[in-house]
Amino acid sequence: MSSAAVNSLDELDQELETILTSFDTNYVWNYGSVKEGLRDLYEKAKRDQWNSTTQLAWDTQVEPESNILPVGLNPLEGWAPFEKLNEQERSRLNHAQLALQLSQFLHGEQGALIIASQLTAAVPWMDAKYYAGTQTMDEARHVEVFGRYLHEKLEWEWPINVHLKELLDAAIMDSRWDFKYLAMQIMIEGLAMGAFGNLYLVTQEPLLKDLLKYVMRDESRHVAFGMLSLRDYYTDMPANELREREDFIIYASELMRNRLVGDDLARLYGWDEEELRQVMLQSPMGKQFRTMIFQRVVPNLKRLGLLTPRVRNAFGELGILQFEDFDADEADRALGFQS
Repeated sequence: MSSAAVNSLDELDQELETILTSFDTNYVWNYGSVKEGLRDLYEKAKRDQWNSTTQLAWDTQVEPESNILPVGLNPLEGWAPFEKLNEQERSRLNHAQLALQLSQFLHGEQGALIIASQLTAAVPWMDAKYYAGTQTMDEARHVEVFGRYLHEKLEWEWPINVHLKELLDAAIMDSRWDFKYLAMQIMIEGLAMGAFGNLYLVTQEPLLKDLLKYVMRDESRHVAFGMLSLRDYYTDMPANELREREDFIIYASELMRNRLVGDDLARLYGWDEEELRQVMLQSPMGKQFRTMIFQRVVPNLKRLGLLTPRVRNAFGELGILQFEDFDADEADRALGFQS
């Protein structure tokens, strides 16, 4: 083998990471519809498939260091190291922040792709297998579009955040199908809808705005898939098993809040990580973002019977309990994601 071929294989190995997974795979010999609502959701998924190559305007000119994120919405404003930056440096930071955010969307979508494929094998109803198959296709498309936008338009991809990676690994490696639903459909997809929605509302860059709208329409169905599949599942669950779900919800919520404190930017700019962390934690803009992304997660957990006293207490400490009666369905309808 030539030295060039060996080097190519070495580079490929560095881009791969293998983790050990194990879960029960279920054949389902009942091909009828046994879970109310899933067949209708599957029909909607088939109807709403889209081709990113032809339906997004990839010829749109995007200037990476233009104000894709509006000026005035940076949580670092007022912090001395930020105020020392000149206009060009601030544009570069704006570029870095957007690339960082979209990179985490990209990596999260790959995790969703893996978990959706696992659900196709693991779920115990044929309707759920049908839908999980469509979600796998959706997630592949989401990886495609975020990757293409990052590489062709922003020309900057960040590595996965360690906190997001930890949560994805936990979901992928767990053997229980309901944990995979809980981690991906309810927690990660719910948080993603909050983050996507925030970015969709503030950006005026037309390609990114259209991309987000298509992705959010899919994600709205994915959350519904989890809600339909887990409905009544936790009602009579033994206390010790329910406590494991409570532990996971609290762990995942704290983990996702902790990933939004600027560690990656601090390392890039040589800023003090703890100082920047405190700035992000105290910034009104940062606080608002860290809480708003939970507005869909909290009411959905309540509907599933998982907003237990333990979880309620933890959410009170996180400052997100006020969303327990938020109407996510109405929010989706307002954005045109339900029909």
